[in-house]
Amino acid sequence: MTSTEHRPRRLEAEELFADPAFASPLISPDGNRLAYLAPAHGRRNVWVRSIDEEHEDARCVTHDERRGISTFFFCDDPRWLLYLQDTDGNEDWHLFRVDLRSPDAPAFDLTPLAPGSRVFAAEPLRSRPATVLTTMNRRPAALDTFLIDVPTGEITLHHEQPGPGQDLLLDGDGEPAFLARVTDDGDTEFSAIDPASGQHQVLLRVGGADHPMGVEIQQAAPDGSGLVLGSYLDGDDMKLVRVDRITGEIRVLAAVEGWSLDILSVLAPGVLPPTLYTDRHSGEILAARFTGPRPHIEVIDPAFAEVHAALSELSDGVLGSLSSDLSGQRWIATFLHDRDPHVAWFHDRTTGVSRRLFPPSPHRAPEDLAPMEPISLTARDGLPLQGFLTLPRGHPPRDLPLVLEVHGGPWVHDSWGFNPQAQFLASRGYAVLQVNYRGSSGYGRRHTLAAVGEFAGAMHDDLLDAVDWAVAQGIADPERVAILGASYGGYAALVGAAFTPERFAAAVDIVGIADLTSFLRNLPPVSRPYLRSNWLTYVGDPEDPAQEADMRARSPLTHVDRITTPLLIAHGANDARVQRTESDTLVASLRERGVAVRYLLADDEGHGFGNPENQIRLQQAIAEHFATHL
Repeated sequence: MTSTEHRPRRLEAEELFADPAFASPLISPDGNRLAYLAPAHGRRNVWVRSIDEEHEDARCVTHDERRGISTFFFCDDPRWLLYLQDTDGNEDWHLFRVDLRSPDAPAFDLTPLAPGSRVFAAEPLRSRPATVLTTMNRRPAALDTFLIDVPTGEITLHHEQPGPGQDLLLDGDGEPAFLARVTDDGDTEFSAIDPASGQHQVLLRVGGADHPMGVEIQQAAPDGSGLVLGSYLDGDDMKLVRVDRITGEIRVLAAVEGWSLDILSVLAPGVLPPTLYTDRHSGEILAARFTGPRPHIEVIDPAFAEVHAALSELSDGVLGSLSSDLSGQRWIATFLHDRDPHVAWFHDRTTGVSRRLFPPSPHRAPEDLAPMEPISLTARDGLPLQGFLTLPRGHPPRDLPLVLEVHGGPWVHDSWGFNPQAQFLASRGYAVLQVNYRGSSGYGRRHTLAAVGEFAGAMHDDLLDAVDWAVAQGIADPERVAILGASYGGYAALVGAAFTPERFAAAVDIVGIADLTSFLRNLPPVSRPYLRSNWLTYVGDPEDPAQEADMRARSPLTHVDRITTPLLIAHGANDARVQRTESDTLVASLRERGVAVRYLLADDEGHGFGNPENQIRLQQAIAEHFATHL
C-alpha cells in the first residue's frame, strides 16, 4: 500500500446516525443571516448567525430537548423564524414562532390544535407581510386553509375545503385559482375558478392509478393564469406541464427523454430535495428535478441558467436544497453526494465569490465511504428495473454476504446519494443492494401501474430477481442474503420471511405493515378520500369481503406459521401510520412458536426512529443480527 492510499475502516453507528454538525442551511430574505440545523440540548436545533460569521459566533434560537427539528423557514420579515414540531413522532405537527430579537425566549405555538389535528403545510404568503398560509385539519376530516399573523399569532379562516377530496389551489395572493377534485373512481379532475363569479370550468381529468400519491405536482402559477402539473400526457415519462386557465392548452415546461420528474419531495416537503426550485420573490419556477442514474436538474427559467452553472462548478454532486435572498443575488446551495453528504456553499452572484460553509461531518472523510453505483436488470416478466449497489471497500466483490435494502412507500424510490444504512453495512463487509421494484415512483407510468394487485406478488418477485442478479454476477453468496426495510420496506421484509423464508438468512422489519386490512382500517379520517388512487386500487378495500380475504392472504401475519427466518423488529410506540399492535401481535405469535425474534420498541418514536440514540441502538442491533445470522 502506498502512502496515498486510504485504508478502509469500519464506521460506527455514532459516526453515521448522530446528528450532523451542520445541515439544512437557509439564507434570510434580506441576505444577511444564515439559519441551519446543528446539535444542541442533545437534539437538532436551529442556529442563526451572520452570513459572514462562523459557527462559534452563532446563536442557538430553538431549545428543543425532546425531538430534533427538521423543517424550518424564515418569515418574509427576517425577525421571525418558524419551525414545525410534533410530539415523540406522533405526526401531530404544530407551527412554532421564534423571535430572533429574543432568541432565548420560549418558542410560541402558532397552531394550538387539539390532539389528532395537525399542520399539513405552511408557507409565507408573499402578498401579505408577516403572514403564513397554513393548511390544517381543525375539523378532523377536512383540510382547511388559514392565515396566521406571525407577530400577533392571530388565526383567521381563509378558505374551507369545499368537500371531501376537494382541494383549492391558490395563486400568489392566496386566492382560489383552481380546484382539484378526487372523483369516486380515484381520478383527479381539475377546474379553473372564475375570480369574479366563482364558477368552475373543467380543464382536464387525470387517471388516478397513474398517480397513486395523487397528482404529485399540482399548483397554480403565481398570477393564477396557468395550472402547473406533473403529467404523463400520452407517454410513459412524467413531464412538467402548464395548462392555460382560459383555453386549456397544455404546454410542456420541462421533460427529459427516458426519465420522469423526481417526486420524492412529496414524501417530506422541506426535508427532501425539492422537485421544483422557485424564485423566492416571484414564485416562478426556476428548475425541475428528474430521476436518472443520478438525479438531473433541468433549468426552466433562462435567467437562472447562469446561477445554476456557477453552482454546478462547486461540487461533483447534484444540487440538493437551494435558497436565496429576495434580490436573487445571494444563494445557499447544498449538494447530494454518495460519499460527501450535506455539503453546502454560499454563492454571491454580484461578486462571483463562493465559499464552502462549515463541514457537516469533520470527523469523517469521503474516502471512508463506499461509492453507490447504479445498476439495471430485467424482471422475469421483462420489466426493466433500476437500482443501486454499494460494495464494501477493501473486499473482492465475490461471494459477499448481501443485504437487500427495500425502500418504503411503496410509491417513492431509491435515488443516488448518501445512504447511512448502506454505508454502515458496507463498512462491515456486506454488499448492499437497492432496487426500484415495480410501483416505485420516477420510472414511468408502465412501471408504476405494473404494481396494481401485486403486493406480495410481482413486487416481491422483483426483489428476488434482484437478488438472483447479484448472485449471477458472482457478487452475492446465495446462502448469506438478508432483507431489510422500513414501512413498506418492513412489509417486504416480512413477506420475504413469511412467503420465501428459504431465500433469506435474516430479516429486519422497521415499522412494517404486518396486516394490510388492519393498516387500512386505522388510517385517519382525513386521508379517506385520497385512498382510492393508491391503497384501494393497488391493494384492495377491506370493506369488500372478497377483497379483504385477498388482502389477508397477502399479509405476513396470516402466514406467521411459515416464518422461520430470524427476525429483528423495530417499532415506535406513537406510530400514526402503522399501529404498534401489528408488531406486538406478530412478535407474540413468533415467540409462542419459538422463532428467533428480537423486538425494539421505542416509547418516544413514531413511524421510524428519529432520535439519534434510538437510531444508534437500532443500528447496533442490526449489526449484531446480521453478524449472528449471515
